[in-house]
Amino acid sequence: MPWWSWIVIWVALVALSLLYVVLLGIKLWRHFVALGREVSHASERLSFAPSRGASPSGAASGDLLRQAVGEAATNESSAPAELREPGWAIHGNPTELRAEYVQGKQDRKAVRRDRRIARRRERGQAQSLSDLRHSGTDLTL
Repeated sequence: MPWWSWIVIWVALVALSLLYVVLLGIKLWRHFVALGREVSHASERLSFAPSRGASPSGAASGDLLRQAVGEAATNESSAPAELREPGWAIHGNPTELRAEYVQGKQDRKAVRRDRRIARRRERGQAQSLSDLRHSGTDLTL
């Protein structure tokens, strides 16, 4: 094997490795551009655009927040949700806040249990023993 064959081999290896790096760079650039497009589409969909008749001072986002909280409250329970400003709990009484948290947790648990009982009743499935006292069925013999 002559001495110049080694030079040809190394030149070919370097050229192929440079070609690989260039192709990898092109692929990464295309993925980066696609990611930028996805981020811009997502930000357009998630941005709070001011609704008609809303003040330009940013009241639209507050209206959207109140609407979302109102919809969530009507979906979970029939009681109206109390709207509060962000950061209201910082100055609240910890005992009252804890009691409110525990009550809300019990309410959410009861709503989930009622949905589970109704779903099982609709499907004709057996009720859980722990759900029998809440299902409204007579357990006396």
